[in-house]
Amino acid sequence: GTGSANVVVGIIDSGMDYRHEDLKANVFTNSSEDAWSDPLNPATGNKIDDDHNGYVDDWKGWNFVNNTNDPNDDNSHGTHVAGTIGAVGNNGVGVTGVCWQVRLLPLKFLNANGEGNTYNAAKAITYAADLKIKILNNSWGGTDNATYLLEAVQYAADKGVLFVAAAGNDGLNTDEYPNYPACYEVSNIISVAASDQSDQRALWGGEDNPSDDCGFTCSNVMAATPGSNYGPHSVDLAAPGKAIWSTVPGGYARFDGTSMASPHVAGAAALIWSKYPGLSSTQVRERLFANVDQVAGFAGVVATNGRLNLFKAMQ
Repeated sequence: GTGSANVVVGIIDSGMDYRHEDLKANVFTNSSEDAWSDPLNPATGNKIDDDHNGYVDDWKGWNFVNNTNDPNDDNSHGTHVAGTIGAVGNNGVGVTGVCWQVRLLPLKFLNANGEGNTYNAAKAITYAADLKIKILNNSWGGTDNATYLLEAVQYAADKGVLFVAAAGNDGLNTDEYPNYPACYEVSNIISVAASDQSDQRALWGGEDNPSDDCGFTCSNVMAATPGSNYGPHSVDLAAPGKAIWSTVPGGYARFDGTSMASPHVAGAAALIWSKYPGLSSTQVRERLFANVDQVAGFAGVVATNGRLNLFKAMQ
């Protein structure tokens, strides 16, 4: 399978370079909103809230930092995440996403410094749920256990949205030191740890490549932390998160982090849904969990004891 344009993945992050050569063909457009006259210029909308959702000219997502219809990425983190989920495949350039054909919805709540707040994140989650999208990728997190954030995640669950979240990069057992939103006990959440090329829990430091550090700050310089968070109860599965090559504004780069692992799972969910469109979010989640490769490096480290295997999940 290569995916379907009927599946939409919302990317709650620092935005996305929707002009990127490897992403622009897969960017979501809101069919209930009048198209921009120049499809690459958000200022060319008709200045009318055509779908009456409170967001004017939100044809390609929304910027919750500045409250505008321009979700362009001025940090690079969100664009990197987007490429892993759904960079266009078989086009002769750049990289290929896990799901070649998909619609990517940029929902910007992190600013140019990678800083954001839970209130804007909660608004982004609610916005996406009201659009009836299938999947939300959340490559961010922190210790702020805000009630309104939990309520937004539960609202998305009630709408049938699958909520994929990065477990965090502090090398901690999140059974003991929770990281939110990944650690909320809501039925639609998938919490993702990062694996390396040897199927071990990914560790940071000593690499030449840039790395990822996404809490409610999200830069591309890793703090002095041991590696991926883990938790035999609070983290569900692992996915590749070490030296991941993907899109960034105007080009390509290699990052580390659970922020890079989460979009592998979000992309896998999108591909599964494209093949089995009648599945519920719970069924997609359980299909991913039941088909991991149970590897020694994650035994007792994550709830499934394993690392994502998309081939088995598609079968």
